[in-house]
Amino acid sequence: MEQHSTREVSLQKMHHLWKVMQTTSQSYSPSDRSHSGLVGGESARVQQAFQHGNLIGDAFLNEVIAEALKIGECNACMKRIVASPTAGSCGVLPAVLIPLSQKEKLSDDKVVEALFVAAGFGEVIAERASIAGASGGCQAEIGTASAMSAAALVALMDKSENYEACADACAIALSNLLGLVCDPVAGLVEVPCVQRNVAGALNAIGAANMALAGIKSQIPADEVIDAMGEIGDQMSTDLKETSRGGLAATPTGK
Repeated sequence: MEQHSTREVSLQKMHHLWKVMQTTSQSYSPSDRSHSGLVGGESARVQQAFQHGNLIGDAFLNEVIAEALKIGECNACMKRIVASPTAGSCGVLPAVLIPLSQKEKLSDDKVVEALFVAAGFGEVIAERASIAGASGGCQAEIGTASAMSAAALVALMDKSENYEACADACAIALSNLLGLVCDPVAGLVEVPCVQRNVAGALNAIGAANMALAGIKSQIPADEVIDAMGEIGDQMSTDLKETSRGGLAATPTGK
């Protein structure tokens, strides 16, 4: 959000972003394919497999998986998304918020409050480290999105409004993804990017549940963020969005 905005204007803008997330989800088509042909139809396959009883876990868990794929696919197919914090990680936050808002019948106002919590943690990460794969690897993108989502989930579900628990959730989620490299196949934000949104979303749920249970991060959130920044600085440029290393450099990836 821009600095110097009034509270009313900021709320309006965040409501708009929440609406865009929902609209993007609703615009998904199983027949859509990315220009490369590498991405498309995965979310629908998850939903269909769940309906046939072929998947592990309950409806909520599999809806999170399907939603993460759905938004990531929409991005690859050039549909409108909310970069949260980036386009490559755009599926993580809506993947946890949309199914939870439906399951718990949460009001838009409540979800928007959680989005401000997510944005706050995202801003701190951007200031202290990075949210760009080109400078910090995928830990800076999917890792940050997962940390933001974990904090938002705690804000939604913790009746005591314990914002220290939000920080613990953020720290735990980010800790779990430290060192994750950015290695897009063919230089496209498709493989493995879309599927990594699922990992970010499920990691956020696990971190949020630990924080809600009273489990603390042994390393404070600020220090975890700083560590992420240092790891990004030490990471080879081959592993930071150049497609010269990791999966992009495998025989198949080439």
